[in-house]
Amino acid sequence: MRKNVLIIGAGRFGLYTAVKLHDLGHQVLAVDKNEERIDRILPYTANAQIGDSTDRKFMETIGVRDYDLCIVAIGDDFLSSLETTFLLDELGAQKIISRATTGSQEKFLLRNGASAVVFPERELGSWTAIRYSSDNISNYIELMDGYSIFEVAVPSRWDGKKIGDLGVRNRYNLNILAVKDGKMNMNITNNTVLRQGQNMLVLGKLENIQKTFDL
Repeated sequence: MRKNVLIIGAGRFGLYTAVKLHDLGHQVLAVDKNEERIDRILPYTANAQIGDSTDRKFMETIGVRDYDLCIVAIGDDFLSSLETTFLLDELGAQKIISRATTGSQEKFLLRNGASAVVFPERELGSWTAIRYSSDNISNYIELMDGYSIFEVAVPSRWDGKKIGDLGVRNRYNLNILAVKDGKMNMNITNNTVLRQGQNMLVLGKLENIQKTFDL
């Protein structure tokens, strides 16, 4: 389902968010005070406007109620981010996602209208540390409650063995979601044979994945 998304702040985070939303087929309006940033983000939006998001009169002209999602991507001025979040909430925005860099910022944003808060630098730093700290990891997604999905190489000790014989779920408390060998095979059963050189998508607690694959 296509959504209408308002992005406030057209810096790097705002730009990359707009690019991805554009690729996913959503309709984006971007707002920033900087004309150069607006010019850069314009190809990935239905419209982009130069304006001050802390100016109530300007924000009233945008019609924030009409957007399914409002993303406050301001990263270099927390006071403006906080004021913008508060103003969006006052004007009736349906859902507000605000950017933060510290836990104290998160608390202020949540108290002043944010539906949720994201930490781009923290999340990217965590991803980078885990992704590149081992030669066996190709990708990584952190989920809730300590669970993660890792793309890891099939260990040599598992080469030629069936998933059922390995007892992956019972012995290691992990679930193999897919096997990747050029193409992604999602049709995983106990009879699926693993081969060295393949990658697997593995779901489980971070500590169990690290222990099982010596990460």
